[in-house]
This record gives sequence, structure tokens and C-alpha cells, in this order.
Amino acid sequence: MENRQEEALTHLQRHVMFFDRNKDGFIYPFETFQGCRAIGMGLVQSSLASVIVNVLLSHKTRPGKPFSLWFPIEVKNIKFAKHTSDSGVFDKEGRFVEEKFELIFAKHALTHPNALTRKEIGAFMKANRQRNDLYGWISAFGEWPMLYNVAKDKDGLLRKEMVRGVFDGSLFERLEEERTLKKN
Repeated sequence: MENRQEEALTHLQRHVMFFDRNKDGFIYPFETFQGCRAIGMGLVQSSLASVIVNVLLSHKTRPGKPFSLWFPIEVKNIKFAKHTSDSGVFDKEGRFVEEKFELIFAKHALTHPNALTRKEIGAFMKANRQRNDLYGWISAFGEWPMLYNVAKDKDGLLRKEMVRGVFDGSLFERLEEERTLKKN
């Protein structure tokens, strides 16, 4: 049954489901923290991310509901939290747009056709900035460098398959597995 439910999820919902650690459809700050730690983020970075992400996204994913000090993010409504100045890989419904994904690498992977360097990620974020969109700029600045830090390879490259994995949600599970295997 869980497989059928997961198939009905959009890519954007799958992208965030990893952080719904108890699979109840809500992501609370402590779950965001646990998810960040599970993928290899440091204590301070995970603490900051859990507060910032939940405070910024909670009200957007809970339209018409009263303010909550628990700052839950509703997975089913995550499409309402999609920010501007992004890659466009998720459409307004949270579906994956293959052409937009490929465009990232066609336009910005100049050193290696299937990978991005730190500098290329910076150029990519700058190219996607929309005028007077501070929230979108800050969101992208939080997401892409964080992704680079946890998913770059030994050569400092963010490989295309890793980026695809973040969009479909599989990367987070893979990173958690790798960290668990390293500990044992």
C-alpha cells in the first residue's frame, strides 16, 4: 500500500518526504533536524536549517489554518511553498520537468557535461535570480550550496545523477544509507 501511495506523490512531495521521519504527512522542526543530520549536515547547520525551513514554509503549506507554534509543514501542500528564482525543474503542481533539468547542465555544466562545479552552481543561481526577489534568492542560496556540500564527489563535482536524486527524493535516502554504512 505504501508503494501505491508513494506513486501518487508528486516529485516535489517525494523530495520532502524524507524529512517526514514518522510518515504522518507533516514535517516538524525536529524531523527536519533529524533528516539534515541523517544526510551529513553538521549540528549547527542542521539546527539552523530546521528553524529556518519550518518557519518559512509552515504557513505556506497550511492555507486557511491558524498559526501553529509547532511550525508543521504539510507534505500534501508543499507545492504552495515553491519559491521563485529557482531552476523551474518543479512545475507549479510539483511535477518534475525533464527539459528544465537537462537545461541546468546544458547551460551551466561547462567544465564537465554531467556535473557542476561550485563556481558553476554560483553562476546557475545568479542566472535564475528574478528582480526584487530576495526570498527566492535566499532560498536558492540555502539549497544549492547545501546540496553541493553534502553530495559533491571527491573531485568537488556535483554529479547529474546526484542532482536528479535530490529532485526525486532518492538522494537523501542514499546519503543516509552511506552514512549508516560508514558508521558500522
